Amino acid sequence: MALLADALSRVKPSATIAVSQKARELKAQGRDVISLGAGEPDFDTPDNVKEAAIAAIRRGETKYTPVAGIPELREAIAKKFKRENDLDYKPSQIIVGTGGKQILFNAFMATLNAGDEVIIPAPYWVSYPEMVAICGGTVVEVPTTLENNFKVVAEDLEKAITPKTKWFMFNSPSNPSGAAYTHDELKALTDVLVKHPHVWILTDDMYEHLTYDGFKFATPAQVEPSLYDRTLTMNGVSKAYAMTGWRIGYAGGPAELIKAMDTIQGQQTSGTCSIAQWAAVEALNGPQDFIPANKEVFKGRRDLVVSMLNQATGINCPTPEGAFYVYPSCAGVIGKKTPAGKVIKTDEDFVTELLEAEGVAVVHGSAFGLGPNFRISYATSEAALEEACNRIQRFCASLR
Repeated sequence: MALLADALSRVKPSATIAVSQKARELKAQGRDVISLGAGEPDFDTPDNVKEAAIAAIRRGETKYTPVAGIPELREAIAKKFKRENDLDYKPSQIIVGTGGKQILFNAFMATLNAGDEVIIPAPYWVSYPEMVAICGGTVVEVPTTLENNFKVVAEDLEKAITPKTKWFMFNSPSNPSGAAYTHDELKALTDVLVKHPHVWILTDDMYEHLTYDGFKFATPAQVEPSLYDRTLTMNGVSKAYAMTGWRIGYAGGPAELIKAMDTIQGQQTSGTCSIAQWAAVEALNGPQDFIPANKEVFKGRRDLVVSMLNQATGINCPTPEGAFYVYPSCAGVIGKKTPAGKVIKTDEDFVTELLEAEGVAVVHGSAFGLGPNFRISYATSEAALEEACNRIQRFCASLR
């Protein structure tokens, strides 16, 4: 009898985690490595949030919490949804999980049967298809194009829907491309979804607050209120509030679905860390003035990286509307050779040789379902980004 479950054979390791681990190993060997693989703000968690956590410890808020989250946090989340998204969720329609990953995983676990299809536009966050696979579902990828700024169009969404479609997995601003959908672009998609009442919408709004150039964020149930009863709106505090390690994700949705997710989480992890929950209360209810300040820093980094990458031979980098990633095409270097004679056949070859030659760690686009591209996270210092882009330019210039 085999030790490992059959489901494990359907799952690939996380490419983003693998790149960060490889960069750490090379650094430990004494290599000069600039790692641009991790999707993690380099800002510190705001002081008021840290102080709220310390105060919670001193108050003795160190016991088990309700599985779905402490009432104070669910209330704060309900207010956030109303204030920022014009969505009315009662606290009983909200669940808090150990990061956005657990929210997504629990939603799929609670709803997917063998043969159920989940539509996922590509490029996508590496974990989406793996979660679907673990839960027994079938991924239906819908490729996007650089010409459409990596956004799925209504016609392609319509073609992908079948009687077996259970979920449409939506992410804006996108990891990995940074693409964000305008109200009108989103309305074109929701118009399609309205016609297919068996399709549910799972929206990952984790990068909601990180948009640039006056872009106005919108979420599906806000754009099309008739989809409210079959939409799970997921968000968290990790990106905008620089709280990645606190592990707080949350979602609002129909009570029946939230209850099912609560049942799964109750047998899986139970309630999220009590101290992290109290920190999240302060994050959502407290001052928000640091968010626009951080956004300006991110925008400056984005503009620097886009400009420098477009000066690299064979690289084409569009300007994304949000998040802290760029997703340049390296199609112009495919087929070229390194000075050592190695042929660059794929985007994975490109990032492998870039790391070896110049010590710059990025993630290959095929890991996100669409190549030949690569993802750069610009959530690091301008000095590091400038040096990394100089190295990328030098590497590309060396190819023949």
